[in-house]
Amino acid sequence: MTGDGLDVALHHADAVVDVTNAFSVRRAPSVRFFESTSRNLQTVAKRVGVPHLVVVSIVGVDRIGGFGYYGAKVIQERLHLDGPVDTTILRATQFHEFPGQVMARSSIGPLAMVPGLRVQTVAARSVATAILDAISAGPFRGRLADVAGPGPASALPVLARAVLRAQGRRTAVVALPVPGAMGRAVRAGALLPAADGLLVGPTFEEWLAGPDGPPGT
Repeated sequence: MTGDGLDVALHHADAVVDVTNAFSVRRAPSVRFFESTSRNLQTVAKRVGVPHLVVVSIVGVDRIGGFGYYGAKVIQERLHLDGPVDTTILRATQFHEFPGQVMARSSIGPLAMVPGLRVQTVAARSVATAILDAISAGPFRGRLADVAGPGPASALPVLARAVLRAQGRRTAVVALPVPGAMGRAVRAGALLPAADGLLVGPTFEEWLAGPDGPPGT
């Protein structure tokens, strides 16, 4: 956020991947974070001669109103695309790890509060491969096709219950309705990939049973 140390960190880099993340989902602190990091990365990358930036973003950030963090991600994308260094935006759906992460933050005793989001999760390892492909393709200013799992789309509480069953845990999942404009958007598929999206395995079920699945499975 301050820019300190970036000249040294980016020196001689052929490409920079921006996977920085704000520590808040509220709009104001998220905007401050992404404005600072995006401008600093663009300025320093140009100064030291980095030819290509790849920014990892989220499918649907421009289709959901009322969620400050997503609005801040849209600002991050725009600042990078308007910057002096060629920037490739790679949007991915929520990772297969997402249901477990939500439960880790929202569990109260034997209950886990999980929002009723409609998602099509993807393996983090597969997104990493897509990032490497974007770097290997060379500098490109613009957005690539959305990256998502092979589907089908599912409700987040359903995936959370599958994680708990695989771990042999008795935690009960309480599905929370998502209100307002955001709820209408996610029910309409705002978090799902576009028709031309890149769908990559493994499926959620394959991931859950594989070596990258959550602890305890």
